[in-house]
Amino acid sequence: MHVRKVSLIGVPMDLGGGRRGVDMGPSALRIAGIEDGVRALGLEYEDKGNIGVPQPESREPKHPNARFLYEIAHCCRRLRARVERVLDAGSMPIVVGGDHSIAIGTVAAVSSWHHRRGEKIGLIWFDAHGDMNTPDSTPSGNIHGMPCASVLGRGAPELVALGDRVPMVDVPNAVIVGVRDLDQYERREIRESGVTVFTMREIDMLGMNEVMKRAIAIATDGTAGFHLSFDLDGVDPTVAPGVGTPVPGGANFRESHLVMENAHESGKLLSLEVTEINPILDVKNCTAQVAVQLVLSALGKRIL
Repeated sequence: MHVRKVSLIGVPMDLGGGRRGVDMGPSALRIAGIEDGVRALGLEYEDKGNIGVPQPESREPKHPNARFLYEIAHCCRRLRARVERVLDAGSMPIVVGGDHSIAIGTVAAVSSWHHRRGEKIGLIWFDAHGDMNTPDSTPSGNIHGMPCASVLGRGAPELVALGDRVPMVDVPNAVIVGVRDLDQYERREIRESGVTVFTMREIDMLGMNEVMKRAIAIATDGTAGFHLSFDLDGVDPTVAPGVGTPVPGGANFRESHLVMENAHESGKLLSLEVTEINPILDVKNCTAQVAVQLVLSALGKRIL
């Protein structure tokens, strides 16, 4: 896939998690210079603005095991429509959150767009967490812990059925990379689902380059390509401190860039999103600046 044009879509979603601030993520990335960076690579760039998202204070969550379910599903449907229009125009969508529940809308769009063309997609989910909880297993009710399960066909019907295809991604074509923080019931959900997981232990043992080679092979086996959903909390907090749910022991600076560089070099990257940037917890917007450089690596920026 040869990218000539990039379209940024912001989703200031602050409904899926338990800590406020990630709704400012799209603005932080813009301030950090994403447009100038993309144009410096010789690519066309357009900013499609933000999806409208209600503030948590203006709503009362009606589902204790899936908080703000209606509002998140509604926003993800709107995001799906906008991403599909970007794909129709021949542009690569770069979706910026917001909490990780936005991935349900992004993946619904990319999966549905290719499904109508008789194709399926793969998924690489880079995250400190598995995001494989369901309303039946969640300890918190926060939907940002459920999006990976949702796109693989497990969980609330309002989320699982947001795309034209259920599941949006087949489990044999899905990979979770960078996991290091799972709760008790989520471990069970992951084992039952059969999804491939490379924890930080595997990354320590094999190296990120080998892990990404294996992940890309899985995500591209019989697919048109893959969506890369990149949660900044997969990166170690010493590199990216301003994230929604920081966990020590994550990917270092170069390992994180290897994820993006390998994705680009595969020629099979269909779409990208970055989530969970929280400027309230950041230091001089450094996490958004790291995110910009990671996005540029995914778009082909090289050292030499």
